[in-house]
Amino acid sequence: MKTLAELGLTAANGREVQITGLTVDSRNVKPGNLFAALPGATVHGGNFIAKAIELGASAVLTDAAGAKIAADVLAALNVATIVAQDPRQTLAQTASLWFGAHPGTVVAVTGTNGKTSVSTFCRQIWEELGLFGVNLGTTGVEGAWTHPLKHTTPEPITLHRVMSEAVQHGVTHVAMEASSHGLDQRRLDGVVLAAAGFTNFTQDHLDYHETFEAYFEAKMGLFTRVLSDDGVAVVNLDDPKGPEVAEICTERGQEVIGVGRHPSARLRLTGQRFDATGQDLLFEWQGKAQQVRLGLIGGFQADNVLLAAGLVIAAGAEPADVFDTLPHLGTVHGRMELAATRENGAAVFVDYAHTPDAVKTALTAMRPHVMGRIIAIVGAGGDRDTTKRPLMGAAAAQNADVVIVTDDNPRSEDPAKIRAAVMAGALEAGGADHVTEVGDRAEAILRAVDMLRPGDALLVAGKGHETGQTIGDSVLPFDDVEQASMAVAVLEGKI
Repeated sequence: MKTLAELGLTAANGREVQITGLTVDSRNVKPGNLFAALPGATVHGGNFIAKAIELGASAVLTDAAGAKIAADVLAALNVATIVAQDPRQTLAQTASLWFGAHPGTVVAVTGTNGKTSVSTFCRQIWEELGLFGVNLGTTGVEGAWTHPLKHTTPEPITLHRVMSEAVQHGVTHVAMEASSHGLDQRRLDGVVLAAAGFTNFTQDHLDYHETFEAYFEAKMGLFTRVLSDDGVAVVNLDDPKGPEVAEICTERGQEVIGVGRHPSARLRLTGQRFDATGQDLLFEWQGKAQQVRLGLIGGFQADNVLLAAGLVIAAGAEPADVFDTLPHLGTVHGRMELAATRENGAAVFVDYAHTPDAVKTALTAMRPHVMGRIIAIVGAGGDRDTTKRPLMGAAAAQNADVVIVTDDNPRSEDPAKIRAAVMAGALEAGGADHVTEVGDRAEAILRAVDMLRPGDALLVAGKGHETGQTIGDSVLPFDDVEQASMAVAVLEGKI
């Protein structure tokens, strides 16, 4: 147990109580808990304060609106009440103090695309250096200790609990994905970062943020609010927003390590050579030339690897030791992952590309590795940003030789309407002669695999590492990697 004072909290009514735990769900309140009544998208948590007190909450954290909603019950029962201007941020800082120690070295990365790859490469580099590291995000907690997560950036109580458990399992280094939702909702506040990274900025999540400006501002919270003034920012200067991010960080007094082909990049990519199994990189670290071999498909992987290297260096590792690990990095699950190969040599890749820019990037990155045609399977999720659907189709039609539009995760929407929007974008982009529609995703993968000729490659885009397909209220088992492997096995007569 800890007192409010030990958690950095002061009750508006002056009460000091012992706290036995934290929760944001009134249904989970236990005697002595602090209940955080937070503003929600549709309902304010203040409406559940009475229920939380009934179940034994000894303190309530909320904002002025929440306190007003439950004013009568709070006054009548004289419950310790903390009224914060930003209760989400206060909860995150409280959770950090409640759960205690974090791993000693933590870095975080934000951006529209590449977060999972960068954080995973950080963890792999640390492992090669003999350190106990994990990456935390879309794929859960992976590495020296594994743990499932429901969200890319968990809500703060879960996040700080997991960080504390990681310490107990011997983890010393953590690379986190910082989603725009998580940053906007202050989930990372209270985490002490050695460094923070920026990958890129393209269209996504406008269903939540509504404007590009709000989306960008949410991501910048990693640098303007979470990363301390003496932290290090590692920024992809090749992205149009990269120089702006670097300027924001410089104005705060943060050290900036620029990454990319940009002339001012301290970790500068100067050359790439591609073949069927990977690529050779030529780069400079602060003016000194380096050359390494990556067993990874896609030119953008070099950007992700160098950003990860920059983060690990920013967190204290010796640059020469970091560069020695790069040839040993492996493919990230669901990120340009080789799922299967036909007997004629044609390869099938699975990638999480679920934005127009990510689809374009993945397909153009494949081109130098592929002698024949590129076939692409693409779709769009339901209950998400509708404006990007035709753009997804256009990106595929403009950068692949053959396109099949299929279902992604339709959720509560009519799958046919989602496909129609994707098809409209593909056809408008000039895809009339090479774009077809196959609603069933398994059938689409089977048909595409059957089309593969020697020298061809197939990209199954959209779901990556996911192992389910959400249709209505049901999540049906579905794994693109598994489906691709099965399709090849069936067509080759192996099953």
